[in-house]
Amino acid sequence: MINPLTIDVEDYFHVTGFAGAVAPAHWDLYPQRAERTTDDLLDLLASRGVRATFFVLGWLARRRPGLVRRIAAGGHEVASHGYWHQLVFTQTRDEFRADVRAAKTVLQNVIGQPVTAYRAPSFSITPNCDWAFRVLVEEGYTVDSSVAAGRRSSCGHLSADGRPFVLRTPAGPLTEMPLPTVPVLGRAVPVGGGGYFRLMPYAITRAALRRLNAAGVPACVYLHPWELDPDQPRLTVPAAKQWRHRVNLHRTRPRLERLLADFRFDTVAAVRGNEVVRAPA
Repeated sequence: MINPLTIDVEDYFHVTGFAGAVAPAHWDLYPQRAERTTDDLLDLLASRGVRATFFVLGWLARRRPGLVRRIAAGGHEVASHGYWHQLVFTQTRDEFRADVRAAKTVLQNVIGQPVTAYRAPSFSITPNCDWAFRVLVEEGYTVDSSVAAGRRSSCGHLSADGRPFVLRTPAGPLTEMPLPTVPVLGRAVPVGGGGYFRLMPYAITRAALRRLNAAGVPACVYLHPWELDPDQPRLTVPAAKQWRHRVNLHRTRPRLERLLADFRFDTVAAVRGNEVVRAPA
C-alpha cells in the first residue's frame, strides 16, 4: 500500500506550543533554520526516490521562495500550512479566510501552479469551528489533512477508522486525508508523526502502520524539518514544553530512514481516489 508522506514546513520558533513566548511580530529576530533542514530532507527523499506533500507556511514561503521552488522542482506536492501558523479555533471565520487566502496566494505566485491542499496548524479544526471546511472550499482548496482520526478535539469523529473520505460542505466537496491513530487502552493514539514518532520505539510505529495497511488504511505520516535538527537554538519556555519539543530529535532521521525502507510513500495527491463520502460539515 502507498502511504502519504507529509512534511509541515515551519521553523522551530513557529511551534504553536511556544506561542506564549514567541510572538509572530518577533519571528524575524530568530535564526531561521528551516531552509537548510528542508534541503537536507529533500536530499534524503531524492536518494530514496520518494515524493511527499510539503505543507508550507506562507510566512516562510515569502522569505524563502527559492526553497519552495526546489520542493516543486523535486516532484513534490506544494500545499498550504496557512500563513501565520495560528490555531484555527482561536480565529474568527474572517481571520481564517484571510490567512488561508494569503498562504495560497504567496505559494501559487512562487511556483506558478495551483495550490489546492491545506493542513491546519496542530490539526486545530475542532467541532466548534468546523465552518473552516466550508471556508477552505470557498477559497479554492479541494483537499484537507487536518483531521486526526478518532480524536474529537480534531474533528476525529468524522473519521473513526482513519480512511480518506470526501466531506460534503455547503460550498462543495472536500477530500479529507486524516492522520492515523490506533486504539490503546480505549484511547486513540496518533502514530507515525510528530512527537509520537520520536517518543515511541520504532518497532511500535512500524507495527502500528503495518496494522493500518493490512486493514486497507493508508497511514498519513507527518514530520517537521525542525525535528531533524537537534542543534536548533533553545527557546526560553517552560521545561515541560522544552522537553516535549526536543525529546529524541537525534533519533528522527535514522527512524525516518528506516520508515522509508519499510513502507511505500508518495504525495497526498497520488494516494487519492478511493475516498468514501461522509456526513456534511
